[in-house]
Amino acid sequence: MITIINYGLGNISAFKNVYKRLNVPVKIASSKDELADAKKIILPGVGAFDHAMRLLQESGMRELLDDLVMKQNVPVLGICVGMQMLAKSSEEGNLPGLCWIDGLVKKFDPAKISHQTKFPHMGWNTITPDRENTLMTGFTDESKFYFLHSFYFACNQPENSIATTEYGIRFDSAVNKDNIFGVQFHPEKSHNNGIELLHNFAKL
Repeated sequence: MITIINYGLGNISAFKNVYKRLNVPVKIASSKDELADAKKIILPGVGAFDHAMRLLQESGMRELLDDLVMKQNVPVLGICVGMQMLAKSSEEGNLPGLCWIDGLVKKFDPAKISHQTKFPHMGWNTITPDRENTLMTGFTDESKFYFLHSFYFACNQPENSIATTEYGIRFDSAVNKDNIFGVQFHPEKSHNNGIELLHNFAKL
């Protein structure tokens, strides 16, 4: 059973449709009661960091989510801004993140990029798996996913990075610490590769 957190951000129906296609049961949690028995959790997110953190807090699910992930070791997958929320903080805002993975969210700096590029980072790009990891099973340096973001996750501990992507600079596009996973790209928009990644998470 996959529990998708509905706190007002993210394409909930797209994840639900993918798991329906995979014959994996899905539950949508919009309250503490609906989240309480979660066995695997997806934390989606789009838009601004502070807005996402504020909505999660206002949903009433934040405390229980911390308990499930940090004390009960329930697997969680943060997606796009949902991944960025795993960090300590973001240059995009002032609120603290969930602080589940030691890292900071930074803004792409065009001045530090040697070739002309466009922002936000939007469209298809390849990932480079850093090490063997269950979530990355089946993917190679040629595997492409769909991205849409202007900020990126920077791990303070290299071992927490499980995939990187090149966009002017090389940044961490997938992270993992114990039961906590995050991807900067949108698997729900990444066709077969995205379906495979979401299936990998379901099989953890």
